[in-house]
Amino acid sequence: MRLKDKVAVITGGASGIGRETALLFAREGASIVVADVSEDAGKEVVAEIGKAAGRGCFVRTDVSKAADCERMIETAETAFGKLDVLFNNAGIMDGKDDDAVATDEAIWDRTMAINLKGVFFGCKYGVPALRRNGGGVIVNTASFVAVVGAATPQLAYTASKGGVLAMTRELAVIHARENIRVNALCPGPLRTELLMSYLDTEEKRQRRLVHVPMGRFGEAKEMAQAALYLASDESSYMTGASFLVDGGLTSAYVTPE
Repeated sequence: MRLKDKVAVITGGASGIGRETALLFAREGASIVVADVSEDAGKEVVAEIGKAAGRGCFVRTDVSKAADCERMIETAETAFGKLDVLFNNAGIMDGKDDDAVATDEAIWDRTMAINLKGVFFGCKYGVPALRRNGGGVIVNTASFVAVVGAATPQLAYTASKGGVLAMTRELAVIHARENIRVNALCPGPLRTELLMSYLDTEEKRQRRLVHVPMGRFGEAKEMAQAALYLASDESSYMTGASFLVDGGLTSAYVTPE
C-alpha cells in the first residue's frame, strides 16, 4: 500500500476529483477526512470507504471560512492522531464567469474566496499540523488554465488557479527544509459535473476539446492517480512542481522559454 498508515485531509472530497481521490487513498491504506459543504454526499463517501474496510470521517467545511478549515485539521488530529497529506482540492467554476467586462464582482469575489483563499486557509492550519508530524505533503489543485488561457472565457477561475500555482511555488520554497513538500496538480479539461455544467452546450465542449491532442476529456479517476503519486513517497524529490495531467494540451500551446 502506497499510503499505509497515513492520514489525509481532502477538501471537496464529496464529488469529482476529491471523491475519487478519497476512495483511492483509502484503498492505499490512508485514513481520510472528507471535507466538503455537501454533507449527504460527503457522508456517502465515508460510508463507501467503511464498506471497503477503510477508515474515514466527514467534516462539513466551507473552505472560504477560516474557522471551518481550522476545524477540519483539528478533526484529522483528533480522529486519527496526525496529518500526513493535505489535498487542497475544493473549487468552483461559476457558469456566469466570463471576461473582464461581463463578469460580476460578486462572482469574482466568490471564486477567489473558495478557489484561492481556501487553499491559503488550508495551508495556514495544515502546515502547523504537518510540522507537528515531522513533515508531510500538500497537494493543491490548480489547472491547465494557470499555464495557458482558456478558449472559453472564465477569467475569475483562471486568475484563481494562477494564484494557486504561484502560492504553491512559494510554499514549496519556504517549507522545503521542513520535510514538507508542496506541489500543484494541474488537470486538463475533465468530464466532471463541475466542467460539464459550465460547458453546457456541445459547441462549448467541442471548442475546448479541439485543443486537446488526445481528443477527449480526462476523468476524475485519472486525476486521483496523479494525486496519489504526488502524495506518496514515490515523488519524494518533487516540490514546487506544476504536475500537468492534461491530455497534451499545454504541450501543444506552450513554447518553452
